[in-house]
Amino acid sequence: MDNFQKKFLEEASDLINQLEQALLTLEQDTQNPELVDSIFRIMHSLKGGGGMFGFDNISSYTHKLENMYDLVRQKKLKVTREMLDITFESADHITSMLNDDGTKSNEIKRNEEILNRRIDAILDGDNFSDTSFGPAESLEQTVSGVKSYYVKVKPYEHIQRNGTNPFFLIDELVGLGKHKVNIFYSNIPDFENFVLDDSYLWWEIILSTDKEEDAIKDVFIFVEDDCEIVIQRISESDIFEMPKVAPLLDCRQDFPFDLDKIKAICQEEAVKEKEKSEAENSENKAKVNSGDEHIKKFTKESSISGIRVASEKIDDLMNLVSELITTQAGLNLYAERNKDAELTRITENLENISRQLRDTAFSITLIPIDYLVVRFRRLVRDLSREVGKEIEFEARGAETELDKTLIEGISEPLMHILRNSIDHGIESAAERMAAGKTPGGKIILQAYYSGSQVVIAVTDDGAGMDPKKIKRKAIEKGLIAADSQLSDKEAIDLIFMPGFSTSEKVTNISGRGVGMDVVKRKVSDIRGTVQVSSSLGEGTTITIKLPLTLSIIDGMLVRIADVDYIIPLSVIDTIFAVEHEKIVSAFQNVINIEGSQYPFYYLRDEFGLTDSAPAKEEIIMVKYEDRKIGIVVDNITGEYQAVLKPLGKLYRNQDIFSGASILGDGTVALVLDTHKVINQFTKYNEL
Repeated sequence: MDNFQKKFLEEASDLINQLEQALLTLEQDTQNPELVDSIFRIMHSLKGGGGMFGFDNISSYTHKLENMYDLVRQKKLKVTREMLDITFESADHITSMLNDDGTKSNEIKRNEEILNRRIDAILDGDNFSDTSFGPAESLEQTVSGVKSYYVKVKPYEHIQRNGTNPFFLIDELVGLGKHKVNIFYSNIPDFENFVLDDSYLWWEIILSTDKEEDAIKDVFIFVEDDCEIVIQRISESDIFEMPKVAPLLDCRQDFPFDLDKIKAICQEEAVKEKEKSEAENSENKAKVNSGDEHIKKFTKESSISGIRVASEKIDDLMNLVSELITTQAGLNLYAERNKDAELTRITENLENISRQLRDTAFSITLIPIDYLVVRFRRLVRDLSREVGKEIEFEARGAETELDKTLIEGISEPLMHILRNSIDHGIESAAERMAAGKTPGGKIILQAYYSGSQVVIAVTDDGAGMDPKKIKRKAIEKGLIAADSQLSDKEAIDLIFMPGFSTSEKVTNISGRGVGMDVVKRKVSDIRGTVQVSSSLGEGTTITIKLPLTLSIIDGMLVRIADVDYIIPLSVIDTIFAVEHEKIVSAFQNVINIEGSQYPFYYLRDEFGLTDSAPAKEEIIMVKYEDRKIGIVVDNITGEYQAVLKPLGKLYRNQDIFSGASILGDGTVALVLDTHKVINQFTKYNEL
C-alpha cells in the first residue's frame, strides 16, 4: 500500500498544480463553466484518491470544497473573490497535509477550522450582502429534471492490482438515483485458471437520476484506463415511471438488457409527451431523433500514451548513458590504434546508436518551463495584493523545455527576480498615473531557445534603475570607492554585489540585501549567466542564459601544451589556423583575419605557460554577447561528446572551468567556460 500512497502523493501534487492554474485563469474569467468543471473534477479526484489511499483528512476536507464548486456548476452560486481566495488557501492547506510529518498537525488543524468556517459562510449564503455576488438562481430554477441512462462497466482483469475495488464503483454509481443492476459472470474461468487478484465480473446498469451526465463520469475518473465504460442517455425522463419498461428490466443473469426495446418504449413515451404541448414539440422531436448523439463511449485504447517515472530512475538512466559514452570514447581510441576495418565499422555503428540513445535519454529529462509558471502566477497574485499594487503577469514561450536539474536550480533565482520586480520595479498606481502610465503594472516572463542555450527574460514596465542612485548606495555601504569611475551598465551591475540593496526599509518581500547576489551565484552554479538592462522610467529586463543540459555536451577537444581542454561547440563560430609569429606580434591582442579585426586571448600567456609554442596555432572564434572573440590554442584534436563531471575541491574557485570529462584513454580534460574565461582575463588585463 505504501507504493500506492506514494503514487497518490505524486498525483496529488500534479493535481494541486493544475488547480492553481485553473484558479488563476478562472479569476480572469469567472463565468467560464469549463474552468469550474475542471476545478470540480480536481477536487473530486483529490477526494476519491485521498479516501482510497488512507488520506481521510484530505478526502473529508476536499468534499466540502467539491460541494461548493458543485453549487457553482449548478448555477446556485457565483464565483466570488472570497471563494477564489479560500480555494487558493485550500490548495496550500492540502499541500501542508500531504507533507505533514506530524510536527505541524495542530497548526494544520487550526487552519482547517478557520477555512471550514469560511466555506460554511459561503454555503450558507452569509457572504452575499453585495448584490453583485450571490445565488445565480433559486433552487427551483436550477434543479435538473430526471433523466435515464444505460451504463456498461467492464473492468479489465488487472484493475484490482492497482488498489481499485470495482464493487465500490458500482456502489457509488447506484447511489446517484433509481437503478437496476445486471451482473455478468460469464468471464470467470475454471478453477485452474482462476487468479485471485484478477477481476472477471462486469455490469450493466439502468439508472434514473437528476444528476448531470458529468456526475456519472466522475464516478470513473480514477479508472478510465482500467475499464471499458459506456454511458448512453436513453430517456429524458424517469424510465422507472414507465409501466411498459418494468418487465424488460427483470432480466436473467448473464443476459443483457434488451436495450433496443427499452429505447423504443422511451421513444413512444417521448412522442406522447410531445403531443401534450405544442410549445415543446421541436425540442422533444430533436431529443427523440438525436438519441444516438447522446452516446458517450470513452473506452480507452489498450496502448498507454505516457507513464510516470521516478526522477531517481531518470538520473540512473542518464548516469548509465554517460558511462556508455565514456566507454564508447575508449573503444573509438582502441579502434583507431588497431586499424581493423571490421572493428572500425562496428565502432562507428555503436557510436551512432550511442548518440541516438543519448539524445533520447536527454529528451526524457526535459521539462517545460510551464511547470514553474503556475507557481510564479500565484506569487505575483499574492505579493501584488500584499503591497497594494495591480500587476498583470504574462508568460511567453512556457513550452520551452529545460533539463529537470536546471528547472530545479532556476526556480529560486526567478522567484527573487519577480519579488524585486513587484517590490522595487513596479510603481504604485498613483506614481504610475503621475508618470503617464496605466495604473496597473505588467511583468512578462519570456523563454526561448538560442542555439544550444535557453534564454529566460523577466521584463517589467516599472520605474527602471537609476545608475546614479545605485552607485551612491554602493558607496554608502562601502562596496566601492567614492572616486570609482563606472559606466551606467557597470553601475547597474552593482546590484549583484553581496549585501547590496536600494530598499530604504526591510519588508517581508525584500530589503535584506540577499536578493540579486543570490540570483547570480545560483545561476552560475548551473553554468548560466545573468544580465540586466534597464531604462529609467520605462522598466527593467533581467536575462538569464542557461545550457540545455548539465550532463552531456558536444564539444571541441583542444590541446594547450600537454593538457587537453574541451570548448562547447555551441559557442564556437569559426576556426582559423594562424602563424605563431603573427599572434605574438599582434598589437593589444587584436588580429587581422580575412580583412576583419578580432580581439583574442592567448591562453598560453593567460595560463602562465613558458614552454615553446608550435609554429602554427589555432584561433577559435567564440560567441560572446553580441561579438566574436578569439581563443588561441596549440591545436585541435576534433569533436568530442563530453560527459561532464563536477570538479573537486582544488578547482572549486576556478570559475573558468565548468567541469571535466574523462577521455577514452583515461586522462581528464577540463571544460572551458569561454564566457567566464573572457570575463576573468579582461578584468586581470585591466588591472
